[in-house]
Amino acid sequence: MNLKKFAVGVLCVSILLSGVTGCAKKEVTKEKKIVVGATPLPHAEILNYIKPKLKEKGIELEVKEFTDYVTPNTALNDKQLDANFFQHVPYLNEFTKEKGLKLVSVASVHVEPMGAYSDKLKSKDEIKDGATVAIPNDATNEGRALLLLQKQGLIKLKDNSLTQTPNDIVENPKNLKFKELEAAQLPRVLKDVDFAIINTNYALEAKLNPVKDSLFIEDKDSPYANVLVTREDNKDDELIKELIKALQSEDVKKFIEEKYQGAVVPAF
Repeated sequence: MNLKKFAVGVLCVSILLSGVTGCAKKEVTKEKKIVVGATPLPHAEILNYIKPKLKEKGIELEVKEFTDYVTPNTALNDKQLDANFFQHVPYLNEFTKEKGLKLVSVASVHVEPMGAYSDKLKSKDEIKDGATVAIPNDATNEGRALLLLQKQGLIKLKDNSLTQTPNDIVENPKNLKFKELEAAQLPRVLKDVDFAIINTNYALEAKLNPVKDSLFIEDKDSPYANVLVTREDNKDDELIKELIKALQSEDVKKFIEEKYQGAVVPAF
């Protein structure tokens, strides 16, 4: 056999095999990566904690942070994300119904008790007649905030449904005035109002301790567990299942309990 031709043939086969191997490696890398959208605290913090565990299984977890409650759902629906982690089921149900999205909850992870905070008051007893309270303006968190105020005896609503607004208040003995704002803005307006009802993730970002700094807070048995959400078309994906295992592990439960000291409570 002509040695020159043989050498060329071996080189060609090597290049071909190298190309195939390269493609295979790219494909494996693509299959082993999962992209999850989350708000910074505590969601992204919890996800970053499990990164090493997933890495041991050959799975790369990319965490994309968002500071609002809209973009993570629209980005997931548009397949820019594989999952998101920032919301509770009532909010998810309301949002998907309104926008016509096919997103589903696949795992409960933790509860963030919603609380009342103030730069001016030290206790609930100091709330005066005509006080101004800031509350979230999205449908489910607004209703949740009003139900918390009702539980504290500050107002009375027409019923116990979640999707209520200040227009549904039937008794307001302290003549509270309501300022409806985007949830992320609430910590920034504390100096302008008497108190505000703030989601725990935004309270933590503002360096507020829900256990020590709140005037009052939801009970630990709050039904608003924060969940991992996917699309209907990828909810049974193996990578999603591995992500759920990692998030609902005893290791994560211990991390949540030690890290947040009751401000965030495991829901599994």
